Amino acid sequence: MPPFPGFVVAAPRGIGEIEEGCDLAWVVLEALAREALRPEPGDVVVLAQKIVSKAEGRSVALDDVTPSEAARALAAKTGKDPRLVALILGEADRVLRARPGLIIVRHRLGHVLANAGIDASNVPDGRVLLLPEDPDRSCARIRAALARRCGVDLGVVINDSLGRPWRLGTAGAAIGAAGVAALLDLRGTADRHGRKLRTTELGLADEIAAAASIMMGQAGESRPVALLRGLPYPAGDGRAADLIRPAAQDLFA
Repeated sequence: MPPFPGFVVAAPRGIGEIEEGCDLAWVVLEALAREALRPEPGDVVVLAQKIVSKAEGRSVALDDVTPSEAARALAAKTGKDPRLVALILGEADRVLRARPGLIIVRHRLGHVLANAGIDASNVPDGRVLLLPEDPDRSCARIRAALARRCGVDLGVVINDSLGRPWRLGTAGAAIGAAGVAALLDLRGTADRHGRKLRTTELGLADEIAAAASIMMGQAGESRPVALLRGLPYPAGDGRAADLIRPAAQDLFA
């Protein structure tokens, strides 16, 4: 990758279907090698949530789901498949809003999501894909495997496309992280006029995820892995869980 006054993002082509039990560290390194890319210290690998969920066996056949009475009642209110609603309730700590065609929940991981992040795109008909059980743990495991294989300490982020309150459109966001400062505290640093920042905390893992998402795409691009190089921040030891606002500070949920 040539020198550049900033950071660069590379998203290798041609990554095939990911099956349960797949070695994602091997997938990443093989994809990078096809593009003549060799990991370097300070690089961050970003993986699409879907390939992590697939590798971890988080695909569910709707025909295997038996809805509860609560799921059937919420399905009748929203017009959704009762089996899907049962899975949503199983992944949710709390239903925040529900209307025809829409269920917003606080996910057990703390994220506020439509349908608890459960998705039917890029999976076979009749199946849906749940978020990884513990995305931060997944990142730590993949990071360790990459270090063993290539001898380089890399950051790892799991990216998902999330909606945002009061704004249209989805944007890449980090649901898992390891080896990066997920929430970078800039309080006490000076602006260009010498004034100390008093409240600024940077959601660095989310910004990494959003930058990678541009190259990874949203549909059939088959680019579920990206490599970021040249980030202007040092490596850290954060988790995506660091980005979740504590419920006591949430004025809207």
